[in-house]
Amino acid sequence: MKLRRTILNTICASFLIFIGGLRAHADAALLLEEPFGEFGNMNPTGHAAIYLDHVCAASLTQLRLCAPGEPGVVISRYHKIGGYDWLAVPLIPYLYAVDDPEEVPETITPQQEARLRNLYRRQHLLSVAPDDPRHEFPGGEWIQLIGASYDRKIFGYQIETSRAQDERFIAAFNARPNRSHFNLFFNNCANFAEAVFNFYYPHSIHRNFIADTGLMTPKQAARSLVAYSKRHPDLKFTAFVIPQVKGTTHRSDSVDGVLESLVKSKKYVVPIVAFHPLVAGGLLAAYLTDGRFHPGADARLFDPAQEFAQNRAPAPPIAGSGTSEAAKVQQERAIGGGTK
Repeated sequence: MKLRRTILNTICASFLIFIGGLRAHADAALLLEEPFGEFGNMNPTGHAAIYLDHVCAASLTQLRLCAPGEPGVVISRYHKIGGYDWLAVPLIPYLYAVDDPEEVPETITPQQEARLRNLYRRQHLLSVAPDDPRHEFPGGEWIQLIGASYDRKIFGYQIETSRAQDERFIAAFNARPNRSHFNLFFNNCANFAEAVFNFYYPHSIHRNFIADTGLMTPKQAARSLVAYSKRHPDLKFTAFVIPQVKGTTHRSDSVDGVLESLVKSKKYVVPIVAFHPLVAGGLLAAYLTDGRFHPGADARLFDPAQEFAQNRAPAPPIAGSGTSEAAKVQQERAIGGGTK
């Protein structure tokens, strides 16, 4: 244990200068998350979320400015979680389903992932993911709120903001109605990212009517933000990668845009070539001309668990979602005993 901690401390020290500059100079990050699972096979566009390192969660649906040392919050639009349009989760739980970064496992199995998620749910997420008397582990899409790094690699594109911008954002989003109107094509997670970044920097993110046929995708949001940073070199900008935790969980797949997924998929492109070769040629030309973007190019490694294990001020529990001490003891015993 001492050897492991020494190694972690040594690795962390090598990142402190880089990460310290990252947090000091770039406050809003678009998280471009690779697809995984059955839905990811059908829809390879992945997921988009926003990391704000000076904004924290007062509750799942209310934001506040962070206290010194707090690592910030991840917000995103979800489908059928408590009926809300967007939800806010502290960074470390969002990535690893634990409150303390020192509890982040070095490797993960599907069984461990499920147990960590269920424990965190019982401690913090009962308002949106209540117990199900028929199942120890309730179904639903609440699992997207926590433990993202167990399921996929995440690319980050972080741009400088100011305290005044954060304060305006907090006031505006706390005051807005927060009821779900999710639509996969026109009101999805990438559309939410578009709205957030255009709040901070108008016209920073826009659709691609050629490569994505006018739909907003996570990859297009990232591509837009990178292009915006090049037009505004006065704003400090950083690209980083949060790796998927090693283990036996399924590895995530590459994230694609709309035309890119068609061009790269044999089950789609072969029938198109066979019956409409001119259409296939047009799709390929459109992708090559206006659809290529490579996540991770020139990105640097960002390991939040190591960074905040050294420099952390634990955020207070999310308001209105805790459990009793007796229930916590039962949860800890459940973790030790495994699932049914």
